[in-house]
Amino acid sequence: MTVKEEISAKDKALFEAGIKLGALYHQFIGTPVSTETAKELETAIENSVSLQPWVSAVKVEIDREKVRKWETESPFKYCELRGEMLDVEVVVRYEDVEVHARVKYDEQMDYSLMRVEKIVYYT
Repeated sequence: MTVKEEISAKDKALFEAGIKLGALYHQFIGTPVSTETAKELETAIENSVSLQPWVSAVKVEIDREKVRKWETESPFKYCELRGEMLDVEVVVRYEDVEVHARVKYDEQMDYSLMRVEKIVYYT
C-alpha cells in the first residue's frame, strides 16, 4: 500500500478559516459591551481579523437584544460579550480555494458552533 501525504490548498484554507474563528472567539469573549458600544466592537473585531493572512472578508454581528438582556442586569449598564451574542462570517482565500466559515449560536444545542458553510474553487 502506498501512502501519499500531501497538504492541499483546500486543507490550508480550511485550517486558516478555523484558526481565524477560534482565535476571534477566544480573544473577544469577555470584552465589555453595551448596546451603545456594540457597533464599535463589531468594527474592531472585523478590522482585527481582516489583518490576518488570507482573510478576504469578515462580517461580525452582535445580537443587541441579548446584549440588552444582560446589560439590564448590571448596575453599570454593560455586560461581557458572550458566545451566544455573536454571529461571525469569515472568508479565507488561499491560492485557488475560498472557504466561507461561520461561528453562530445554535439555540437547540445551546452552544456557539463553528462550521464551514461553503468552499469555492477558482480554476
